[in-house]
Amino acid sequence: MSGDIKRIIVLGGGTAGWITAGILAKKHALNAGVQGIQISLIESPDIAVVGVGEGTWPTMRKTLAQLGISETQFIRQCGATFKQGSKFVNWIHEQNDVYYHPFTEPQGFNKVDPAPYWQSFVGPGCGFSEAVCFQEYLCENNLAPKTIANKEYEAIANYGYHLDAAKFITLLREHCVSQLGVQHISDTVEFVNQSDNGDVKSLQTKTNGQQQADLFVDCSGMRSLLLAETLNVPFIPCDQIFVADTALATQVPYGQPHDPIACQTIATAQTAGWIWDIGLQDRRGVGYVYSSQHCSEDEAHNTLVQYIGCETLISPKKISFKPGHREVFWKNNCVGVGLSAGFLEPLEASALMLIETSANYIAEQLPANTAIMPIVAKRFNNMMLKKWRGVIDFLKLHYTLSERTEPFWQQQRQAESIPDSLKELLELWRYNSPNEYDFMDNNEAFSAASYQYILYGAGFKTDFTHMQQIYKQGQSAKKQLLMTQKRIEQLKFTLPKHRELIEKVNNLGFSTI
Repeated sequence: MSGDIKRIIVLGGGTAGWITAGILAKKHALNAGVQGIQISLIESPDIAVVGVGEGTWPTMRKTLAQLGISETQFIRQCGATFKQGSKFVNWIHEQNDVYYHPFTEPQGFNKVDPAPYWQSFVGPGCGFSEAVCFQEYLCENNLAPKTIANKEYEAIANYGYHLDAAKFITLLREHCVSQLGVQHISDTVEFVNQSDNGDVKSLQTKTNGQQQADLFVDCSGMRSLLLAETLNVPFIPCDQIFVADTALATQVPYGQPHDPIACQTIATAQTAGWIWDIGLQDRRGVGYVYSSQHCSEDEAHNTLVQYIGCETLISPKKISFKPGHREVFWKNNCVGVGLSAGFLEPLEASALMLIETSANYIAEQLPANTAIMPIVAKRFNNMMLKKWRGVIDFLKLHYTLSERTEPFWQQQRQAESIPDSLKELLELWRYNSPNEYDFMDNNEAFSAASYQYILYGAGFKTDFTHMQQIYKQGQSAKKQLLMTQKRIEQLKFTLPKHRELIEKVNNLGFSTI
């Protein structure tokens, strides 16, 4: 039977749940007597949030603005700071190597490809991102991506955020309920009722009884109560591609209140994985992502202690995960968002991006009635599968380029662990740099510029000799490289230190005009 969608229930109150509920409510919720859809979120009071410090993409700026959340309020309430990219330490060799993946594209990237030329115009020891983009300089010198005179969400250098996940969820919850009309039900789901056709009919809650809806969004985390446990959607494991399956996270206070705040996620390779280091306002979130096959919990603990330079860890949290994703993400009248759909590993903050992508698609393409829901579900599944495959290739690239000799890193480079799609790209890139023709689908997760930053940052060599007649843009490339240096000379005198800007935001706030 076909019917209008009158109520949507989001199951789960983590970041995925509240972002999805907020985006749906902003576009479709009942508002001031105008006809709309009831958006409800059921959140168990018994499930704690793992607040380890998270990184976002620049897309989060649009998401927050879309929800109507002030950037000043967000920074003040979530301990948030600015993220301008990722810094990879010792990913190629065991020591003394660094490369960057900044959020700003190479200077003049839409005019000339820097890849064939950059090494001809820079001194020895100068890395790719250092040569082609000013943002590595900003990060290395703790400079912010904007000034207090800029408007909210306006950028001089492209940026996302580092945030306290627990505080972020609190902000989202308060905003969604008070400003967007989301119905918040704090309760535990005891069982799921299904219709004869397999649809989810209702959720039986402990206190609030039976909750019916026309569409259910499963944000129940790795348990995946609706998509996996109820609708039996198979899990596609990616543990043959990604070896890490555990994270040990902790919090690190700053030594002094005015210590510099890193403006990039620092990812430092270790014997059996890598450590993330995220600077928030009053602490750092630090965690070791490792393989339990290659490292015991005690060894991981000792590695973290040594990295931090402390005697003991503050409230360490162990998180186990199995890399992979669901075979489909929307089945019947249920769509999975966040961990219920899958998880690979924390590298490059792709998890939050996939949440934002999913929530926006559901809101923008919400079926007009239940009769066309299968068509929308099919399109959603095709789009998200492409997105997941792109994320898999991009994350795997970081490991494929490593030359580290420990068993963990050797296993990551085994030919059978590399997806065929990435093998093909690497073969192409032996003679051509990553370009727009490699990523022509609108649903690609990462751009050609991002691939160039990883590829050439890690020291990959492309043989451009066969393209001598085509690549006659040497002077144009040189001009763009010189412009990068000029931009650095301008910005180093105009941009404040990162902590200085955060303190000004807390005291004064950004302009909203």
